[in-house]
Amino acid sequence: MESGEMRLAVLIDAENVPYCDIKGIMEEIAKYGTPTIKRIYADWTKPTVSGWKNVLLENAITPIQQYSYTSGKNSSDSAMIIDAMDILYTEKVEGFCIISSDSDFTRLVIRLREAGMKVFGIGERKTPSPFIAACDKFTYIEIISASSHSNSTYENDHKKDGAAEKEQKCGTVAIGKDIINLIAVSISDVEDENGWAFLGDVGNLINKKQPDFDPRNFGFYKLTHLIRKLKEFEIEERDTNNSKIKHIYVRNKNNIVK
Repeated sequence: MESGEMRLAVLIDAENVPYCDIKGIMEEIAKYGTPTIKRIYADWTKPTVSGWKNVLLENAITPIQQYSYTSGKNSSDSAMIIDAMDILYTEKVEGFCIISSDSDFTRLVIRLREAGMKVFGIGERKTPSPFIAACDKFTYIEIISASSHSNSTYENDHKKDGAAEKEQKCGTVAIGKDIINLIAVSISDVEDENGWAFLGDVGNLINKKQPDFDPRNFGFYKLTHLIRKLKEFEIEERDTNNSKIKHIYVRNKNNIVK
């Protein structure tokens, strides 16, 4: 099944995600598949989640009420986990989107993946690393927010000159040696006898190794744009049977992989 056809259950932890970015979050989810179930969990009697109430209807998200019976305990987490397991066994979905910055869902994500589900995580940069590592793919809300504001600018620039290396102000993280090494080793892992690797395969492998990798973290809209800016790599466009489509291949320079 194509990723765009994947039916997804979207489960949102309202107490650990800002409501102001919900439009961008739903647009990000649409890249992975079709959200056929959309639920959000909170104690809706609390004023701290009142901001969500205005955006639920326009995004067709079903609110699930869970009272906090004990002070200091998040009972919404338990309700969300129970629903996820019910959906796993009774609903026809191929994947889950867990929207939270709470590490309490780490075991849930692991269990869903053990059952053959694709799991996409979305949360803030404060999200603990175990939760991030458990997901197939994890995206930071901060870059969703930034890229949604800059996307229209990118599209206009891209249409003007077709420059694949257009840099976007989607992130502020510097490209360190660890990232360069991650890309280089991934290229080496899937390269042909001449050292060339199909960029799509490289990108998929990078995400398997590091689920929160995203070119937007470093200010680039796509992996192609990022690699074009790095002197450690060569890049080549190859024609296909379709004149409108070119395949991108990359290669390490100067034996960068030790």
